[in-house]
Amino acid sequence: MLTLKADDVVYRVGGKLLVDNISLAVQPGECVALVGPNGAGKTTLLRLLSGDLRPQTGRVTLKRREVGSYSARELALHRAVLSQSITVAFPFTVSEIVAMGAPDMHGARLRDLVQSALVEVDLAHFADRLITTLSGGEQQRAHFARILVQLEVGQSHHGPGVLLLDEPTASLDLRHQLDLLRATSKSAERGVAVVAILHDLNLAALFADRVVVLQNGRVAAQGRPSDTINDDILREVFGIENAANRMPPVGMPFVLPQAAVSRSQDARA
Repeated sequence: MLTLKADDVVYRVGGKLLVDNISLAVQPGECVALVGPNGAGKTTLLRLLSGDLRPQTGRVTLKRREVGSYSARELALHRAVLSQSITVAFPFTVSEIVAMGAPDMHGARLRDLVQSALVEVDLAHFADRLITTLSGGEQQRAHFARILVQLEVGQSHHGPGVLLLDEPTASLDLRHQLDLLRATSKSAERGVAVVAILHDLNLAALFADRVVVLQNGRVAAQGRPSDTINDDILREVFGIENAANRMPPVGMPFVLPQAAVSRSQDARA
């Protein structure tokens, strides 16, 4: 059973096509990484998948139902979204922020969920701190804990849902990047379908079952990391060459850019 599906979706602003006839299907328990250069359409596609934007043609379905047919309350029980940047102007504590993932829950059950999520993101010792006093990376981890609570509540009502992440590791140090991806993978093991925008191709290779490479609003390639993170695609899509390498385990790709492709080289290609 497909959890999330986009069929020939198109989204434009003015005369510019941001998403151009993309189709994508995500299975329960699958981790999909969206990669591509700036302006490739990654965030717009994620917002279409989440229901934040409506496609101008095509459609997006969540659990076989058009995503636009859900009320906001229903949608929150079926999919959780972590945006690239979240600003909180009011002095909520970290625990209060995390508890917002379960707005209708109270008492011991909520406290247990919040505590478990804070331990998962290594913020248990900051539970009573004001969110506004935390660093950008710490705030991002607090919001990820909120998302974990939201997923848990939704799963208790409707089974595993969808987790959508827009550059979730951008403000995190190396250890917490890995911790966040590990927690995300644990959600996938429970049947959650995951779609994450990642700029770090090494993290995409480590995390994803499937990598979808976007270029100019279209899918340039998709498949296993070992099939999509290679010199041909890195040159064509990202404009770098001699960057894809292999190392254990099982030929996992890693990327070490050594030179940008010059515009004159592109013109001769």
